[in-house]
Amino acid sequence: REYEENGEIKKETKYSYNTEWKSEVVNSRNFDREIGHKNPSAMAVESFTAVSPNVQVGSFVLSKGLVDKIDDFKQLSLSHLEDPHADVTRGGDYFYHSDNPRRPEVGDLRVSFFYAGLSGYDPHLGTADKVTVIARQRGDQLVPYHTKSGDVLEILYPGDLSVEEVFQKEHESNTMKTWALRAAGWLSMFVGISLMTRIFYTLVDWFPLVRDLVNVGLKAFALCVASSLSLLTISVGWLFYRPLWALLLALLSVVPIAVARSRVPPKKQQ
Repeated sequence: REYEENGEIKKETKYSYNTEWKSEVVNSRNFDREIGHKNPSAMAVESFTAVSPNVQVGSFVLSKGLVDKIDDFKQLSLSHLEDPHADVTRGGDYFYHSDNPRRPEVGDLRVSFFYAGLSGYDPHLGTADKVTVIARQRGDQLVPYHTKSGDVLEILYPGDLSVEEVFQKEHESNTMKTWALRAAGWLSMFVGISLMTRIFYTLVDWFPLVRDLVNVGLKAFALCVASSLSLLTISVGWLFYRPLWALLLALLSVVPIAVARSRVPPKKQQ
């Protein structure tokens, strides 16, 4: 919290500590107070993923790239298993190495198991998983397919999908990635321009009223320039593929600057 003392604004920070299950080590040396809140320096059991050397769909062996796309993991039920050791107890779908699993302490262990890509019926796991694969058949293997345009088709989705549904999902995924990159580009421009104009804010830092006005003006300037440059960059990328959209975006890139200029009062003529 911030408070004023002797005409100065001071900031007070309070730290709180809580315990929770984590799959990685939390370095307690970074705590404000390590005494009484010390964590182990290493995990007694590390998390890992075991992958079968031969993963098959029917009689076809999947490539490593296709296997890596199998990520529909489900938690393994441990209800049919017994406690593996005297010091290990089972609670729900977890194995605990703890004096009191209901009140765990720092350093206790909790282990669970997950599985994905079930290739056959299992009395405890159920029926085999269904997947839809688009790849190239080479003998009894499914490998990446290289198109004439240089793209690589190595697609796997859970479930029984049609070709149209698969490519619709790929189109939606590519669209989201494209807009995410555009947003990241705009944000980088905005931050870069803000840092470049930071010197003007520093010059008036001692004058609170002027400082706030300059800060608002610089943020508005960075917003307008970043938006215009982003739209212009996107229009250049679309110039050969969607010329009409490229022209429209180029025109839109002028709008932020035009709006900013329209807010500047005209000079009075003598």
